[in-house]
Order: sequence, then C-alpha cells, then structure tokens
Amino acid sequence: MAPRTPFLFLSEADMIAAGVDDAARSVDVADEVFRLLRDGDYVMGGASGNSHGLVLVFPKTSPFPNMPLAGPDRRFSAMPAYLGGRFDLCGVKWYGSNAANRDRGLPRSVLTVMLNDKDTGEPLALLSAGRLSSSRTAAVPAVASRYLPARPPRTMAVVGCGVINRQAVRALLSQHPGVERVVCHNRSRDKAEGFAAWLRADHGVDAVVADTPRACVAGADLVTVAASRTAPLRIEAAWFAPDACILLSGPMQSDEALWTTSRVVLDHVPLHETYVADARASADVHAGYAAQIGGPAYELMDAGALPPLAETEDLGTIMQERRPPRAGRTVFIASGMAVFDVAWGADLLATARERGIGTPLELWGEDDADEDGGAGR
Repeated sequence: MAPRTPFLFLSEADMIAAGVDDAARSVDVADEVFRLLRDGDYVMGGASGNSHGLVLVFPKTSPFPNMPLAGPDRRFSAMPAYLGGRFDLCGVKWYGSNAANRDRGLPRSVLTVMLNDKDTGEPLALLSAGRLSSSRTAAVPAVASRYLPARPPRTMAVVGCGVINRQAVRALLSQHPGVERVVCHNRSRDKAEGFAAWLRADHGVDAVVADTPRACVAGADLVTVAASRTAPLRIEAAWFAPDACILLSGPMQSDEALWTTSRVVLDHVPLHETYVADARASADVHAGYAAQIGGPAYELMDAGALPPLAETEDLGTIMQERRPPRAGRTVFIASGMAVFDVAWGADLLATARERGIGTPLELWGEDDADEDGGAGR
C-alpha cells in the first residue's frame, strides 16, 4: 500500500486558535530566524539561494482576451525556503495580489503557506496565511527594535494605518511597554482615527492623529512606516528626531541626507544583493530599484554616496556580534523573506498538532502511488 501522506489544513480561524495573533511569540520566533540567517542555516530561491521569490507580473496589453493585465499591486508570487535549526523543513508562501480586490470585499493579497518534509517533499500542512504573513512582517521590525534604538522608546509614530502597521504596532508594544504616546497618520484621516481609537481601547496608550507625515514623526523615538506602494510617501530627514529609530516595512522616499547621516541597517545583506543583481540584469535598473523598499539606498550606493552593500550592517550580524545601539538616527530596511513565514508557520503547526486544531487531509488516500507520484488508477 502507498503511504497515505496525511497533512493538516489550517483555516484562518484555526491559525487564530493556534496563536497567530500572539505578537510577543512571533517576535521571539523571528529573533530565532535572524540567528539562523547569520549562521547560514537556510536556503531561499534562485541561483544564489537568497532570492525573495519568483514574481509573475502581467503585461500592460495582450491580444488574449482572458489574459490578466497589469494593475496596481497586481502580481502572483511564490516564495520558497528551507530553514534549519529546530524547524528543519521546507515551505513556500504563494499569493496573489491585486489592489482592486478591495472593491470585491477581499484583502489586497490572498496568501497560503505550504510546509513540506525536507526529504520526501510530502506536505505537512497547508496554512491560511493572511494573518501569518502580516504578523511575521511585523515581527521583523520588532526584532530590530530590540537592538537598534538609542534609548528605550516613549513615543511612536505610525505612518500608514493598514493591516501591516496594526500588526507592527502590536508587536512593537509587546517589546516596549514603556511607550506612552502614539501618533498616527494615514492619507485617509478616518482610517487614522479608527487606528488611534483601537490603540486607546485595546492598548491603553495615548493615541492621536496627525494630518501630515511631518507632524506625525516629529519627536518620535520609534517610527514604523508601512504605507501603501500605490501611495507615494516622502518624509524629509529634518522632520525626524535626531535619534529616531525608523523601521521601514514599506516604501518611503526622502532626501539624500536621511540615508547618508543615518545608521542604515538591512534585514539581511545577501537578500538585498540579490535584489540589486536582479535589477541590474533587467532592462531598467531604476525601475527595479523603485520596486524595492531599499531602492533609495541602492541608488545612493551606486552613486558612491553610501558604502556598498557588502559593507552595510545587517541585523543578524549586529545580534551575533552584540554590537551596541548608537547615538543618532537609525533606518532599518526590511524587505521580506520566506524563511520567516516558514518558521512562524512551523511553530504554529506544532501548537495546532498539540491542541488538535485543523482539518486532516490526505494526499493520495489508499491507492498505490505510480512512478510519477500520482494515484495508481
């Protein structure tokens, strides 16, 4: 008889029951991943093993009537990874993104994660990954906030009041209970007002709304930026506090001084090296840079205004070498790695198994497997 290959399906409700909204726990897992990244106990996609993933984008025009066309935030992406340590498994995050989804009552991105046995390739779990992805995205800058701020933060600025920053603020507050005041800004004031009301009700902090990015970041110790890629954002260096810790989970433009007078820290240098290599291999390097959160820094590196990527600090190195925080302003650039989705998914899967959460599924059932791995009949 062929192996039945049982695996679990975890819906969004199952993920919540397994603890996906436990912000402090997600930060601890992400901290663990950074140490594995620095050790090199991982593989991601591409020839370098450091690719963000493979992105499918659509043409602007097509002679085929059913071919999707390019649009704001419209793409599909597959992000594979192997992660070692206690996780020791493979996985892939697969998602489709389309800004027009909001008109259909859907989130912009619809995400799943598949976890697989590293040796046989058999599925271990299929996870609904909307909350998983946003919470792991938020956990990464929260890890940075453990090691980079010049002093314990008391004030926080939130630029972009969407799902990612809601998770980011939850994660940051789990690490910094001394934060007393949060200033929120969004291009839609109503959304910022709702965000501030949530903070007051659920976290008991003084939360207010600022009408401009400048007013939002003025005097803030921590700044979390997760504005939409479809809404251009520019914040000048002089608007930030001299010792602000700026956490970028979304794109932001600024003047050259922000980058050249700040301590610039990347999540993982090899990832950014792959971004740059891919952009240089494309027909339009500038367009490739513009699509990345680190794009403004890449441009300045090419111009010689910043040290090259190989000489830029990344968070894993800072953690491993126990480099202390520095006085002055810091900018942390996070660009997304599937290893974090795999780790957080594996951690939640272990909890689901312990608690009997999820729907058991089988890949093959009772039939013999044929040579191609399909059903025997």
